[in-house]
Amino acid sequence: MTAGTRPSARWIVRAATAVLVHPGLWWTALMQLLVLASPGWWRHWPPVPRPDAAYLGFRLQTAYGDPEHEPEPADVVDYLKWCRRMRGLAR
Repeated sequence: MTAGTRPSARWIVRAATAVLVHPGLWWTALMQLLVLASPGWWRHWPPVPRPDAAYLGFRLQTAYGDPEHEPEPADVVDYLKWCRRMRGLAR
């Protein structure tokens, strides 16, 4: 999922479903979506807060060894749990 690619609709549904069954992560998911969004995301059509393609490619390369690998939905949930814990520690 580098600069020219986007996550598949199937992956979006799978990842969203994985997060939806964890209501305690909804706020964290929204916050991470905004925190990771490329600067000025609202100025480009469609105005969707997406992570910077280079950053996302780097994270996927380090996690899966392939910048085109779509994240596993369970890994998205684990990441959000980690973010929630880290945010709690920062308070």
